[in-house]
Amino acid sequence: MTDLTKLSIADARQGLLNKDFSACELTDAYLSAVQEGNEALNAYIAVTEDEARHMAAASDEKIAKGEAGALEGIPLGIKDLFCTKGAHSQAASHILDGFKPDYESTITQNLWNDGAVMLGKLNMDEFAMGSSNETSYFGPVTNPWKKKGSDEALVPGGSSGGSAAAVAGFLCAGATATDTGGSIRQPAAFTGTVGIKPTYGRCSRWGVVAFASSLDQAGPIARTNRDAAILLKSMASVDYKDTTSVDMSVPDYEAAIGQSVKGLKIGIPKEYRPDGLDSEIETLWQKGIDWLKEAGAEIVEISLPHTKYALPAYYIVAPAEASSNLARYDGVKYGLRVAGDDITDMYEKTRAKGFGHEVQRRIMIGTYVLSAGYYDAYYLRAQKVRTLIKNDFEKVYDSGVDAILTPATPSAAFAIGDKDMAADPVKMYLNDIFTVTVNMAGLPGISVPAGLSSAGLPLGLQLIGRPFDEETLFQLGQVIEDAAGTFQAEKWW
Repeated sequence: MTDLTKLSIADARQGLLNKDFSACELTDAYLSAVQEGNEALNAYIAVTEDEARHMAAASDEKIAKGEAGALEGIPLGIKDLFCTKGAHSQAASHILDGFKPDYESTITQNLWNDGAVMLGKLNMDEFAMGSSNETSYFGPVTNPWKKKGSDEALVPGGSSGGSAAAVAGFLCAGATATDTGGSIRQPAAFTGTVGIKPTYGRCSRWGVVAFASSLDQAGPIARTNRDAAILLKSMASVDYKDTTSVDMSVPDYEAAIGQSVKGLKIGIPKEYRPDGLDSEIETLWQKGIDWLKEAGAEIVEISLPHTKYALPAYYIVAPAEASSNLARYDGVKYGLRVAGDDITDMYEKTRAKGFGHEVQRRIMIGTYVLSAGYYDAYYLRAQKVRTLIKNDFEKVYDSGVDAILTPATPSAAFAIGDKDMAADPVKMYLNDIFTVTVNMAGLPGISVPAGLSSAGLPLGLQLIGRPFDEETLFQLGQVIEDAAGTFQAEKWW
């Protein structure tokens, strides 16, 4: 039999319907892959074997009755930021030690309603704060990719590093992820996978542990553009429990794939060519431009003049919202509790031991910019910059541009424990330089694998769309995927 874990979601779905194999066989193949490879990759924090087999058996019954859902029997990994009933849900943090909610996030419930199977909970940067998956309480995730001729362990990107590594390493068919400043698109680019951050409000945030509520948005990571479209169709919905979710019908994203892009106008922002841009990224970007042009798209240069202010504004807004959201973790009702002389001492000791260094840093930054005397100078000004960034995009789209093409990351994956990154947090933050504008403006963005670096590592291109026009991103993403081909890491784990 074909290695079932190598099948795309689309092919696995068809194979299940054809009864070429059962959902139980497919799930067992993935569980075996997890057992074999997770020690090396550290992609899973918790594996839910019994639940997975139970869900797979239920899927086989539904398929036999002709009642298969859109994802019936498809084994998925779930980022640890999503609350899953009765299962480990800790946002990769010590402060949520032992937390197993008695409720299900709306997105995971949508997936289970469509027949998906949960393999387990995936590693991530603690509270989604990081660009390398090195801030997790459960240790760093290792990228399945390695440089040519090197055994050096590389980061998979963050914060959804476990999701990206599990998908790239064939430890799940697809995965849920979240994106606050690039946390779906950057790890997708680093691992040769497809990751889409939908428009803010397209997917419910209910039951997803909050980092920065006005920026967070969930989406899928998958091995192909089509698979990402299939997953997003099931994940997206309106939800009365999340007042930021938008009441709009969810299109059949898969139907957009393969449609002609002739006549679509693609914007190339001049501000995305910063001084010292890696020549390999520049070359890749030009290839993407050429592919879209050959497919019939019109290429136009555009300007997004406030782009240079996006990263500093983001690193004011996001920590400010984080400091507010994370104030609830105090050791009183759930999670870690460290005894103290009084309640204030207990709060301090619990938070000091429960939060990692990066989370503490961002809470402190956020508390500072919200404090009396600094609110106007920092937070209010950052929100005004955010409005200007949003206006830049609106002007471009009002001029007739259908989508924007940019690099996804400023480089390929770097080494775990990179000394420059560890010594200077700002260098780590710069990994989000091409992605944060999308979150600040609430727009959809997709990262599609577009080539390999000279060291043999995957590189991605980013497409940014109009609000709630994810269909055009899948349409254009397929052109890039068809031209570039697909990429697989050489197995070593």
